[in-house]
This record gives sequence, structure tokens and C-alpha cells, in this order.
Amino acid sequence: MKVVNLKQAILQAWKERWSDYQWAINMKKFFPKGATWDILNLAEALLEQAMIGPAPNPLLLSYLKYAISSQMVSCSSVLSAISKFDDFSRDLCVQALLDIMDMFCDRLSCHGKAEECIGLCRALLSALHWLLRCTAASAERLQEGLEAGTQAPGEKQLAWGLQCLEKTLSSTKNRALLHIARLEEASSWTAIEHSLLKLVEILANLSNPQLRSQAEHCGTLIRSIPSMLSVHSEQLHKTGFPTVHALILLEGTMNLTGEMQPLVEQLMMVKRMQHIPTPLFVLEIWKACFVGLIESPEGTQELKWTAFTYLKIPQVLVKLKKYFHGEKDFTEDVNCAFEYLLKLTPLLDKADQRCNCDCTNFLLQECNKQGLLSEVNFASLVGKRTADRDPQLKSSENANIQPNPGLILRAEPTVTNILKTMDADHSKSPEGLLGVLGHMLSGKSLDLLLAAAAATGKLKSFARKFINLNEFTTHGSGESTKTASVRALLFDISFLMLCHVAQTYGSEVILSESSSGEEVPFFETWMQTCMPEEGKILNPDHPCFRPDSTKVESLVALLNNSSEMKLVQMKWHEACLSISAAILEILNAWENGVLAFESIQKITDNIKGKVCSLAVCAVAWLVAHVRMLGLDEREKSLQMIRQLAGPLYSENTLQFYNERVVIMNSILEHMCADVLQQTATQIKFPSTGVDTMPYWNLLPPKRPIKEVLTDIFAKVLEKGWVDSRSIHILDTLLHMGGVYWFCNNLIKELLKETRKEHTLRAVQLLYSIFCLDMQQVTLVLLGHILPGLLTDSSKWHSLMDPPGTALAKLAVWCALSSYSSHKGQASSRQKKRHREDIEDYISLFPVEDMQPSKLMRLLSSNEDDANILSSPTDRSMNSSLSASQLHTVNMRDPLNRVLANLFLLISSILGSRTAGPHTQFVHWFMEECVGCLEQDSRGSILQFMPFTTVSELVKVSAMSSPKVVLAITDLSLPLGRQVAAKAIAAL
Repeated sequence: MKVVNLKQAILQAWKERWSDYQWAINMKKFFPKGATWDILNLAEALLEQAMIGPAPNPLLLSYLKYAISSQMVSCSSVLSAISKFDDFSRDLCVQALLDIMDMFCDRLSCHGKAEECIGLCRALLSALHWLLRCTAASAERLQEGLEAGTQAPGEKQLAWGLQCLEKTLSSTKNRALLHIARLEEASSWTAIEHSLLKLVEILANLSNPQLRSQAEHCGTLIRSIPSMLSVHSEQLHKTGFPTVHALILLEGTMNLTGEMQPLVEQLMMVKRMQHIPTPLFVLEIWKACFVGLIESPEGTQELKWTAFTYLKIPQVLVKLKKYFHGEKDFTEDVNCAFEYLLKLTPLLDKADQRCNCDCTNFLLQECNKQGLLSEVNFASLVGKRTADRDPQLKSSENANIQPNPGLILRAEPTVTNILKTMDADHSKSPEGLLGVLGHMLSGKSLDLLLAAAAATGKLKSFARKFINLNEFTTHGSGESTKTASVRALLFDISFLMLCHVAQTYGSEVILSESSSGEEVPFFETWMQTCMPEEGKILNPDHPCFRPDSTKVESLVALLNNSSEMKLVQMKWHEACLSISAAILEILNAWENGVLAFESIQKITDNIKGKVCSLAVCAVAWLVAHVRMLGLDEREKSLQMIRQLAGPLYSENTLQFYNERVVIMNSILEHMCADVLQQTATQIKFPSTGVDTMPYWNLLPPKRPIKEVLTDIFAKVLEKGWVDSRSIHILDTLLHMGGVYWFCNNLIKELLKETRKEHTLRAVQLLYSIFCLDMQQVTLVLLGHILPGLLTDSSKWHSLMDPPGTALAKLAVWCALSSYSSHKGQASSRQKKRHREDIEDYISLFPVEDMQPSKLMRLLSSNEDDANILSSPTDRSMNSSLSASQLHTVNMRDPLNRVLANLFLLISSILGSRTAGPHTQFVHWFMEECVGCLEQDSRGSILQFMPFTTVSELVKVSAMSSPKVVLAITDLSLPLGRQVAAKAIAAL
């Protein structure tokens, strides 16, 4: 009955010709306060009555305009009412409706509930559809009039329609509301896209350029609505990006065997976070590769770097190509990067001098082969480099030394061939296989092949094949002397190769994914229980060193009584496991004077005379044994290591003895390094002319490690880039001091910086240093260090700009990197890390909201407004409800827990009455989050932010933009869309 009464009231007002304000006063008298005008559909009733005749009723329209101006009716109810009118042939009515829209279309607002704000989004979407249909109808009538040769009545109406459309769409706020509405009503958006296509099609035939360009502009604005979050400006004023440089150096130096995909994702993350243009991004990768080639120590490290540069990085770029739209564009960017690189002639000449060849030419060939360069660009770049290259380099190249890049590129197909050879049945032609392995041992062939296999992801497969071969050779039955010696050699070479691989590339490469029920191969068992490694302490009395006593006795008798080791029917794996107990017996006999030194020499000669693996196993136990002895008890054990390390000068050795001894000495040197340093002993291992452990023992003696850390960081900051030696020192300090100590001290150094350019450089370098163990550093930084700084008022001064801005940036970068990669596997270098200093995150941040966290209790004690800053139990569920809870993210994961608590803390700070540097820090943190975001925030760290934070953030001037609100809310959720609509509609 109310609608009828409303109609009657409107008719009475018209009959009595009330003025607009009289009408408003009387309307409020007629209708009591209970119902709102929107519920009574006042706007729709007025329009319905006003539009009855061929021309609109001006008096009733004046009432509607008054109702809009005095906010009697909401914007959404007026827009909904307008979009119901569809008789576009009535020019005067359409004109009147466009005038009404023009009144408020660029200043829409709503301060009601979230549902009302979503209603505004939907109404605006309907109004946009109505405007498109209206302009399309006008354009059609104009076209028909032109074709008939009559005066075109639709041109004026079309101009009005386009003007109103442009005014509506020019507002970013309106486009943001439409973005939300598009997600709410996908079918309506599809209808809008069809109407837009129809309008563009009709206008294409019109001769008026002004109307056409106006329509094109409107079309562009509508099409930009779905992607309005993905526009990021790139840094065109910068040319150096130390983070990319350091990341490449870190990977090349410490993680050659790592999978490519995590590296590709990490590089893309850095590119996005720092808004790096693609050509400069690729250039930075190449620059780092050339620096690595120049500064890498001679020997294995040099070969590793060459394999990384020429085999792995081109493959990484091939994978990166998939992230960019348009293949042609990416090849142009790679070409552009090389153009820039060729201008760095001194860098390229130094690399050529080091590698004894034209390094750039090899690289260009490889990129051309991988489809990263077109033939035309390839030829042009080769020509430019040849012209720029220092002529003296060509004349000084030594023709007798084959350059490493050429050797590595040739080694890659050889790896594939060897893998095929190893697949064959070993029992059919063991001699042939021995010949292949013998060639691998000569010169630097083994390291070349291993580096090529590591860079192309084939090293695990390579190791698996050698484990199978080693397993095959452990037993011999009914064999001749010749067959026995071939079997012994195959066992020895495979054992030595596997030890070498484990020491050079990490034991993870060797270990298989053990499936239950399968017997673990001998080498894996030995390596896990008996082989000394950095950070692994062995117990010399462990049962693995105490095998069957009868086997030990027979081995001792064999070593002591025979003139040389027997080969036929020898079970080499048993001998390797028994040698530790045999050595203990022999040592005891020597200590007690039962055996003379000459007998010991004979025994050690026997051990290393035929197979070097026995010597390796013996020294492995001796290293563990020496650690447990007092200062005056070590002499004989160390002397025995010396005896085992020297080569045997005898005619009666097996094939490839010298080559095997070289590998054995390298293995022994690695094994003994720690224990020799701890016991201040020196053992002279036969030199190969190359430092086999270039990055070992880099810390200066007798200096506190905190001093070393601050010094190395200061040097790195001054240079502006991290070199591989610094990376190894920092890694050692991280091992030694623990993650909290390492992270805390480096953050203190960052907060001391006062110059803006220094702090930005420090952040870029710290991020790459933290990549040594990003997951653990992020947990410490976000879970301990930041909450400590934000909740302790005595530390707030350190969060001032510029160090505060820099720390906010660093925290966001670390959070984003860890969150995007923590579902993947940790890299091999991170698996070795000890975790003793990481607090139990489950007690620090409880799973259940029913149990207040330490952090929130800490907050409530520091703040006057206890209601806002109290623990989650005292707060309404809504105050801490976030998108992550609706997505049912696993809160038992430490990183998820730390992020959720950090955003609770941020929400508390924003809502508190005390402002200060910590409040400003939170603003910077949120700004950086928005700056680094991709288009869809679902699954990003912002899903942990409570929904209530949005309304607090829009009060901050820097954050009060519709785009920011869209970026920080999870629009895939209905609640997220409501929160966003409410915040934007109130702006």
C-alpha cells in the first residue's frame, strides 16, 4: 500500500505545484521515520511518473534532483532507476536522464553497510550498460539519418551520451567499483563487452572524428578495468641492479646442481619487485656471469662457472622467455642486452684473457642455438665484438691450451653418451667400460664432465649409474686374476668418483629417494654413516665402524702378512667396512710396541697399493678417531694418515694408479681439513698445482665474528656488489653464528645508514645475502626482529626515514620471496643448515585464536588502548578475520603463522591512538606490498591481513586510492569484495 501512497503523494505535489523544498518537507511529514526512501523506491517512483509523456515532467525531475542533492535517495537507487528506462527514441527523456547522471556520476559515494556498497557497484554496472546501449541507439539513428540524407537528430544525443560515458569512466574510483562489480556479476560484464563491440562497430562508419576518438577513449577505459592493477612503471633511470648480480653469483658459486625452475622464479620475483626493464635484467645476468668467470679460482670452481655460464644460464633464459608475452619481444630484449654488454669492452677483454678465448662469441653461439637470438642479430653482434676486441688478445692466445668454454660445450654431449654406456649390462664387457672410465680420470676430464652434468641437471642420474656400478662390483664369483683386477678397478674408480661428487657438489646428489623395502646400496650406507663432511661429527665407536670380528681378523692378517693385497674373490664392500676396526687393531699394536714402524709402512702400502678406496675408508675413521684423542695421543694416528696420503712407488700397481691417487688425495685433503685445523697439524698432500679447496678457512684468525661480519658487509656496500669470496665468508658466518645472530646484526648495520642511496643499495645487497637461507631468515626477521622493533618504543627512533623505509622494503621482499617459494623444496645448500637457533614457532604463535600469542600479550602491555591491542581472545572475530582463514591456509606452517601475526600487529598499530615512527613504518610496509603486487592478490602475503585493516589504511593519505584498496583486498572472496567496495565507496 505504501507504493500507492507514495504515488499519491507525488501526484498531489504535482497538482498543487509544490516547490522542491516544500515537497521534501511534506514528504517527511507523510511518511514516518521507520522506512528509508530507498526501501520505498522513491527514485524509481519519481522517474516513472516524470517519464509518462513524450517529454519529461520538469517539476517531478526537480524533486528527484533535490532528493539526490539532499541525499534523500542513494546514488545506487537513482542509477538502478535510470538503467530501467529503455525507450531511447524519446530524445528529451534520454537527455533529462543524462543530465541527472551528469549531476553525480563522477562523485559517487556510499557510507552505509557493505551490502549497500556492493549494491552501488552493481547499480553502476547496470548504468554503464544503459549508457552503452543509449549511445549505440543514438549512433544507429544518426547512421540511418545520414544514409537517408535527412537532418541527423541523433548526433547531439550521441555527443551527450559519450560525454556522460567519458565522465563516468574517467573517475578511477568508478572504475574500481566496476572492477568489483565485474567479479560479482560476470554475465553482466559479458553483456557490457558485447554492447561495447556493437558501439565501436557502428561508430567505425561515422565520419565525425571527434565522436570516434571519444568513443575509442571510452572503449580503452572499459577494457582497462579488468587489468587496472597490473600497471607498474619500470626503473629506467637505473643501470645497475646488485640483487640480480649477487643472486647469479650465489647460484653459480654454491648451487650449480640446483633445479632451474626455483632460480627462474626467484629471478622473476626480483624483476617484479624492483621493476627492472627486461634488457637491463638480462644484461645484469650476463655481467654477473662474466665477473664469475674472471674471479673464480683455478680448477674445479673455474669449470663450474664455465658450465654455469654456457650451459645453465642459456637454459634459464629459455625458461624465462615463457614468462614474457611475445617471443619476438624477448629475443629483441636479449639482443638489446648483448648490445649493452658489448659496450663493456674492458670486462669482456678481461674474461677473454682469463679463458684464453673469445668468451662472448661462444656465448652468442649458444644463445643462437637455443633460439634466444635471431640469425641477423647474431651475425651483427659477432661482428661488433670482433671489431671491438683488443687485438693483442688474439695474438696472446695459447694454441696448446684448450679454452674451458669450448671444452664444457663439448663435454655436454659426452655426458649423455657416458650415461648410455653405463646403462649397458656391466657383466658383458667390463674391460670396455673400464676403458671409458679410465679416459674420464685423465687430466681434468672428470671435473669437466661433472660440471657439465651438474649444470644440465644430469648429475643425480650420473651418480645413480655409478652407485649401481659400484654395487655390481662388490661380489665376484669364479673369477680369474684378470677379471678380479678389472672388478677391483671398477669398484675403486666408481667409489672415488662418488666421493669426489659428494665433496664437490654435496651428498644430496648421491642420496636416492629411498622407497621402503629396497636395500640401500653400500656406497650410500657408507657415505651417510662413515664419511666425514663439513658440520658432521662422527663417533669412531659407532657400530658402523665395528663389523664382524672374524672379518676384521682376516683383514688384519691379510694386511700384515701378505706382500700385497689379494684380488680374487675379494668382497670390497666388506673390506671397506672392516678397515676401520682393522686400523684400530693395528694402531693399538703399534702403540703397545707389538708392531714396528716398518710393519706399519708395509700395512699402509698394502692398503693403498691396489685400491685407493680402502685408504679413503681408513682415513675417514682416523679423522673421527683423532677428534676424540688428547693432544699427546694423536701423533701415531696422524702419522698413519700421512702414510696413507702419499703415493706408492711400485711396479706392481693396477691400471690408472696415478690418476686414482690424484683423486684420492683430493678426497683425503677435504676429509682431513677440519681436523687438521682443530689439531693445528699440517699434512703435506701431494700437490696437483691447483688449490683444491679455494673457499675453505676464509675467516681471519683471532677476530670476533661480529667484527668480521660488519667489516665484510661494509666492504660489500662500498663496492656495490657481492663477490664469490664474500658470499663464502658470509655463508660461514651464517653457519657459525646462527640465523638470528646473522640477521639481527645485519639489520642493525642497515638501520645505521642515513643516506638514502646507501640504504637502497644496502637493501638490494642484503636481500641477496639473505638468499643464503631465505626461509629461515624471513622467519627470524618477521617473527622476532620486526615485532621487537615495532613494540619497543625505545627503538622506534631507528625506524625513521631512510633506514625505516629500507627495512620495510627488505621485509616485504623477503616475505614475498619466501611465501612464493616455501611450497617448493629447499635448495641443497639450505638443507645442510642447522636449526638450533630457531625458536619453536608453535609456542611463539599459537595455532588457535583461543590461545593468546606472546606477541599480542606483549602488545597489550605496551599500549594505553588495551581494547584495540589486546590478545585475539578479547577481540571480536571480525577484527582478526582474514582471507587466509577463508582460504583455509595451513596455519601450522611457521611462515604462515609468522605472517598472520605480523599483520595482526600491523592492524593493531594502525588502529591504536599512539602514532610515531612505527606507524610510519607500517605505512611504508603496506605501500611496498602494493608496489610489489601482481594483479591478483589471492595467494599473496596480503591474504593474512585482517579485513578490518583496510578501513584503517584508507585513512592514510598515501594509501587512500581506489587502486590500493583493490590491491590489498582478496577480490576472489565475496567478503573481500564487500570490504573493498565499502572502503572505495567511502573515499
